[in-house]
Amino acid sequence: MKTRPVALTVAGSDSGAGAGIQADLKTFAAHGVYGTSAITLVTAQNTLGVQAVHHLPPELVRAQLRSVLHDFPVAVVKTGALGSAATVRVVAETLRATGLPLVVDPVLVSTSGSRLLAQDALTVLREELLPLATLVTPNRAEAEVLLGLPEGALMEAAALQALAWRALPFPLLVTGTHACGEVVSDHLYAPDHRVITARQQHTRHTHGTGCTLASAVAANLARGTALPEAVLHAHAYVQRAMRASPGLGGGHGPLGHVPA
Repeated sequence: MKTRPVALTVAGSDSGAGAGIQADLKTFAAHGVYGTSAITLVTAQNTLGVQAVHHLPPELVRAQLRSVLHDFPVAVVKTGALGSAATVRVVAETLRATGLPLVVDPVLVSTSGSRLLAQDALTVLREELLPLATLVTPNRAEAEVLLGLPEGALMEAAALQALAWRALPFPLLVTGTHACGEVVSDHLYAPDHRVITARQQHTRHTHGTGCTLASAVAANLARGTALPEAVLHAHAYVQRAMRASPGLGGGHGPLGHVPA
């Protein structure tokens, strides 16, 4: 029997299952990848927002990581909401020893505005986890924070183009920027600059797009796809998942994690 590739997600739990661990596992399954997990925090969350957050002890996160890595042939790791500086450090320490491909979705704030990474954890994230990354997948605002740029610095296409001439500290995919009119774009710097465009979808069902994109990239890497092609496949997958939304909830609804 052929063994499925294995991916590990290290992220928070979304009780509405639109983002976080739940979205990651659904995305892995849609790509024919076996998903394992280490949960960093638990949220009370639905399509309307985050009502409560509980951070798990860093040592419990470490124990989950060690348990999975000891017994499963993990091919790639994807991280999402990590919560605290101590948890970021534990994740970085544990993954550094593995040398595994790593996709980092730097979840700083939820769509509804709830902070999912403590302010003091930002330095640890930059210095200890991001240097290990095969790819970092921030949205525009997160990219500005991670690169130490002023708010709004990446609003213009020219500024995104100019990033291609900088010595970036890690491979980067800046997501969800507006190219013009009805077109949205993702900008990949890995290291060459590539712009991936799609027609804007006018829908409120966008909850978990960042988690889903990052986990789709990870799933494609686990299957042996090279990074640029993994990003292209993941981008197309998210577009299909948005169109396949089940239409649930009264706010930003979840995607339909259809087979890839």
